[in-house]
Amino acid sequence: MSDIEKIQLFQDRKVRTAWDEEKQDWFFSIVDVCGILTEQPDYDGARKYWKVLKGRLKEEGFELVSNCYQLPMVSPKDGKRYKTDVGNLAWILRAIESIPSKKAEPFKQWMAKVASERIDEMQDPELAIDRGYEYYRRLGYSEAWINERMKGKDARKALTDEWKRTGVSGQQYATLTDIITQEWSGMTTGQYKSFKGLKKENLRDHMTRTESALNTLAEVAATELSQKVDPKGFTEQKSVAKRGGKVAATARRELEKQLGQSVVTRQNAKSLQSPEAPEEIEDQ
Repeated sequence: MSDIEKIQLFQDRKVRTAWDEEKQDWFFSIVDVCGILTEQPDYDGARKYWKVLKGRLKEEGFELVSNCYQLPMVSPKDGKRYKTDVGNLAWILRAIESIPSKKAEPFKQWMAKVASERIDEMQDPELAIDRGYEYYRRLGYSEAWINERMKGKDARKALTDEWKRTGVSGQQYATLTDIITQEWSGMTTGQYKSFKGLKKENLRDHMTRTESALNTLAEVAATELSQKVDPKGFTEQKSVAKRGGKVAATARRELEKQLGQSVVTRQNAKSLQSPEAPEEIEDQ
């Protein structure tokens, strides 16, 4: 297991975090979070509070607390690395619910607000669509990019519905997606994310309009081909996915021939959200 450690600041207090390559997730030191939210004067106080909180969570029936996930982290006491209790964001938010603290209260209010919004969206799905548009606007994406992204969402939903119809299980979607992505871009989804400097982020949120359009073309082609040949199950769908990706690969080669440069770039959301940023910037 490889992890990339970094330090995050929370109101001038350090929270040790680590990226777990195997689990593809960020993990946070539980002791550090407890120390900040309960304003413990030192590390030992934070450790004692975590011990108390752990017992409380067990009493509340939080099963995951019995076998806390651990990652090696540098101790703030002596600078040596020790296995440290960690939790991902969902785990940390659950633990915060059981911390009676003024500093924890804003998190609890935010979680209640988010839960209320999601329940409203279940009753009126259009609210979720509107929220998606507004989310991208707040991040600084252009209206043209947002429209392309939403078209991609529609194409993706049609494709996964088609996969489900032909007997493909949800666990196999990732493999088929990799086949399509590699055919048109030359990289698997994981390689593409690394190319753009991403970790857990959604790759599609970091594509240029051209990359997004090609990805959508590949998925639309795979959907149309599947509906025509009616494959049975995962094995036959792999061939269809490859054919769909090749359609977009052909379009990509022709466009690059006209442009004289690659349309698959290292650009990610940071540059895409800048109105001054060019859309395609470099060859592979």
